[in-house]
Amino acid sequence: MKAIGFKTSFPIENPESFIEFETVKPVPGAHDLLVKIDAISVNPVDFKIRQSSAKETVLDTPKIIGWDAVGIVQAVGQDVTLFEVGDPVYYAGDITKQGSNAEYQIIDERIVGRKPKSLSIEESAVIPLTALTAWEILFDRIRISADKDKGKSILIIGGAGGVGSIAIQLAKKIAGLTVIATASRPETIEWCKQQGADFVVDHKNLISSVREAGFEHVDFILDFVDTNAYWDTMVELIKPQGHIASITGSAEPVVLNKLKSKSVSFSWELMYTRSMYQTEDMIEQHNILNIVADLLDDGILKTTLNTTLNGLTAENLKKAHELLESGKTIGKIAIKF
Repeated sequence: MKAIGFKTSFPIENPESFIEFETVKPVPGAHDLLVKIDAISVNPVDFKIRQSSAKETVLDTPKIIGWDAVGIVQAVGQDVTLFEVGDPVYYAGDITKQGSNAEYQIIDERIVGRKPKSLSIEESAVIPLTALTAWEILFDRIRISADKDKGKSILIIGGAGGVGSIAIQLAKKIAGLTVIATASRPETIEWCKQQGADFVVDHKNLISSVREAGFEHVDFILDFVDTNAYWDTMVELIKPQGHIASITGSAEPVVLNKLKSKSVSFSWELMYTRSMYQTEDMIEQHNILNIVADLLDDGILKTTLNTTLNGLTAENLKKAHELLESGKTIGKIAIKF
C-alpha cells in the first residue's frame, strides 16, 4: 500500500520532510478494523510529533503519522462486534500506533464511530480528534452539564482553531453556556461568531477585553493555545470555585498555588489517554463519536472544515503542515484521497 512518512525530523520546507513509499498492508488484530481510508485531517499534534520524534536520528523505516480519518471497513478481527465489512467509519486514532497518512490503517473498534451520513468524507474527516477533545474536556474533565450549568460563562482561548471551533458549538448548543471566545483578526472573529460564540474578545489584551464584554470573572476557562503564557491571566479571570482546563501541556511547571485562594480546579485533557492506557472506559470514544455523528446529522452541530486538499501526496502533507505551523489556520484542513 502507499503511505507517506518521514525518517528524520526535518523542517517542513526540506524536500524530505515527508516521503512517499510502499509498505505492507496491515492485518487487523482481534479487536481491530482494517479501514481503507478515503480522507484525513491534519492537526497540530501531527506537526509537533513530526518535529520531535526523529530529531537526532534517522529511522530505518519511515514513521507514518496522522490522527483523523474517514473510510470503509475492509476486514475485521475475530472479536469485533461493533462494525461489519462495508461500514463507513470515522475516528481519531491511537498515538501509540501507525497513523492515518496511508491507504489502509488498522484501528481498535472501541475508538471508532459511524461516519455522519449527511456529511461528505472531507467534512467528516475534520471532526473526530477535535470533537473528542472538546467533548472530553467539557463533559469528562470539567463535568459540565446543562442541568446545573446552563447560562454560566466559559472563556475559550483559541476560538478559531480546530478544537476551539467545535468546543464553541458544544459549549453553546449542548451545555447551554454563555460562550466567550478569543480571536483578533476580522476573519477569525467572524469565524468564532459563525460557530456560535456570544462574545469574541482580543487575546492580546485578554483581561481588559473580557471585562469590556461585561464579565468581571468567568465560570470556566478552556486553554487551547499556551498554558504558561496565559496562566496568570486565567488565574485573574476565573471565578472563585471555577474550573480551568487545558490541552496544551506545559514547558515549565504550572504554579497551581495561585489557584488556592479561589479554590479553583485545574484539569489536563489528552484525547489519547483512553487508547494509550487501554482504560476500562475506552469504548466511550466510540459512544462520543456516534453521539457527535447524530448531532451533525440532526444539524445541531456543523463541520469545521475550512480547507480541502486533493490527493494522498507528500506535497499535500507538506502544505497542510506548513499552514498549521503558521499559527493562522482557521477551522480544519482535510486531505481527500
